[in-house]
Amino acid sequence: MKSIRLGLVAFLLLVATRSAAEEKDVRKIDPNMAGKAAELSTKWTDARSLTIEGQGWKETAHPYDRLPEKAQSVVPELVCTLSQNSAGITVRFITDATKVFGRWTVTNETLGMPHMPATGVSGLDLYVRIDGQWRWAGMGKPESGVTNAVQLAFGIPKEKHEFLLYLPLYNGVKQVDVGVPEDATIEPAQPRPSDHDKPVVIYGTSIVQGGCASRPGMAHAAILGRKLDRPVINLGFSGNGKMEMALENLLAELDAAAYVLDCGPNMSTALVTERYLPFIKALRAARPVTPIVLVESVHVQSSVAFPGLKAGSDEMNREIKRIYHALRGEKVKNLFYVPSEALLGDDGEGTVDGIHPTDLGFVRMADGLYAFLRPILGE
Repeated sequence: MKSIRLGLVAFLLLVATRSAAEEKDVRKIDPNMAGKAAELSTKWTDARSLTIEGQGWKETAHPYDRLPEKAQSVVPELVCTLSQNSAGITVRFITDATKVFGRWTVTNETLGMPHMPATGVSGLDLYVRIDGQWRWAGMGKPESGVTNAVQLAFGIPKEKHEFLLYLPLYNGVKQVDVGVPEDATIEPAQPRPSDHDKPVVIYGTSIVQGGCASRPGMAHAAILGRKLDRPVINLGFSGNGKMEMALENLLAELDAAAYVLDCGPNMSTALVTERYLPFIKALRAARPVTPIVLVESVHVQSSVAFPGLKAGSDEMNREIKRIYHALRGEKVKNLFYVPSEALLGDDGEGTVDGIHPTDLGFVRMADGLYAFLRPILGE
């Protein structure tokens, strides 16, 4: 009897192990949970042959870098490294496909972070234009190491649609291909109308780069681009948005609809005093009429409960505001100011860790900035 009982226990353990393995396999292939892998009949198109937006320079060391190759000799090393993350770079295309696939290879095998999911760090995010509005269509989860091929969207009516594909926020990309069925067509998107073709350039910190959005399209810079329906160039550098003059020289090369400067969270009050004024004056000299928008530093969100924690950011924001008024006193035109109260809200619910927004926080930031940018851009 003892051997029978032992045999029964072993059998039950085997069944349980097999069931767990089978459940894992089901999760792996279930398109509702993990994204259906690309089919053998998929026709692949290199994204670079489609319409690339959100990239300010073509002369880059790698296909999806955010700064030009020449920047390597003038910007801090960490800024150069972070510029190889593809945050804000998008692919626009038109297809009549009923399914859309994505295949991409990232540069860093670390796909996620403790406080930010792999879908935001290393994933793809797809939107489609329906009745003139951008609507979420699907996303690509990075599950199989540095190279993945997944179904991004399915059930699409068989007619031409315009799509917008966001690349990873905190990883670099070596190669991106868009896949459609063999019988479908795919082509670059048409140029944007002349009144919406100039990009908004946002320079700042990890928040601007997109930490900690759940997927690339939920960074506030991306949301702003959809709300304004124009390109956005994301120059957020995690921990390294510090207004070095080398960055001003690079920003000045971009023919922007507006410059949004949001570097406070990476700076001290002393650094603001040292760098803000010369940076803005030089940018204004290079671009005499382009709107320049100064954004206050957000407060650590636990200050909602413990107000004393706002002292440092309050001091910094007073200095940013002093510089703003000094420039206005010098008759600097098209200079604007966004208070922090317009951004994350006052309930403390908008961040992962007190400073990096959740999707909720990013929606709030996008809404706040949109309210300021829309009239500035004449919309």
